[in-house]
Amino acid sequence: MKRVALASLGFLLLAGCAGTVDTVPDQPTMYLSMANGGAKLDPVAAASMISLYRQNNSLGPVVVDPALMALAEDQSTAMAKRNKLDHDVKAPLAKRLNAGGYPATLAVENVSAGYHTMAEAFSGWRDSPPHRANMLKSGVTKLGIAATYAPNTKYKVFWTMILASTDSK
Repeated sequence: MKRVALASLGFLLLAGCAGTVDTVPDQPTMYLSMANGGAKLDPVAAASMISLYRQNNSLGPVVVDPALMALAEDQSTAMAKRNKLDHDVKAPLAKRLNAGGYPATLAVENVSAGYHTMAEAFSGWRDSPPHRANMLKSGVTKLGIAATYAPNTKYKVFWTMILASTDSK
């Protein structure tokens, strides 16, 4: 009986320790599926991915800009609500930037739909000459990115990435 009690106590002590162990993520956030309601895009990881790509092409990095994040989110949400992949679903980029009070001196935008992960969206943009050119636009320093999940649409996930600069060069 004493052995059973000691074994039970040992088991309980070990079980208590299990709750304090930090878990390692199953995968990098760039592979996290955005095709579910609880998914959150990691903008810092996206900026890091885009910056590394730009660095490999002799260009400077980009940093996350909260105002561009809001504008990208607005664009992705508008596309999702209309179930339509379109840069101008609300208005052209320049008008949206001006309406949002964003002082861009240079701005480009990539939109896409149907990609479930950041890695897929990035690969699609990289393999498309106009989207690749936007990611490698000289002079951009800031990024806003969004992925909006819309389960009752054809594409399920709508992506927007805005790259811009506010420098007066």
